[in-house]
Amino acid sequence: MSDLGSVAWPPEPIRSERLVLRAPEARDRAVFVELLASAEVHTYLGGPRPRAELEREMPGVPERWPGSFVVELDGSMIGQILLRRATEHRRPAAAGKADLGYLFLPRAWGSGYAAEACAAALGWFDGVFPGEPVVLTTQTANTGSMRLAAKLGFTEVERFRAWDAEQWLGLRSPVTPSA
Repeated sequence: MSDLGSVAWPPEPIRSERLVLRAPEARDRAVFVELLASAEVHTYLGGPRPRAELEREMPGVPERWPGSFVVELDGSMIGQILLRRATEHRRPAAAGKADLGYLFLPRAWGSGYAAEACAAALGWFDGVFPGEPVVLTTQTANTGSMRLAAKLGFTEVERFRAWDAEQWLGLRSPVTPSA
């Protein structure tokens, strides 16, 4: 099992048709605060964090660790893609696998940016960690996330209750490298 921390970070920016995935920079701090303080963004994620707390605690260059990508559209951050190792305390079926997460500003919803950015991040992951599966967890009530998981090729492993809601755990089978 490879560790995301063993990857040369940050990688070169990843370009898709409309987006750029890159490492976080100081100029992204205000958008990170906006993402984490947004009640809309955190409807299915346990609720937003207080803006004053985020302003006080957010480092100058936020979330700069392997697997954290800023999603940029026309030079501005619109979201974040996270790839990190799932821990046993979440779900045993997910433990040790790469876990895909994402946050997008509400103004970026409904344009296919999440699908495009997640597909680009998964393509990068498959190149760096060929043959490794990826998991994704979302609330079943989050219909947009459920549709995105299906579009990205995740299939249901289990449903469970956590945080007073039904959760869905999906698995994306590893993409095997061509011989």
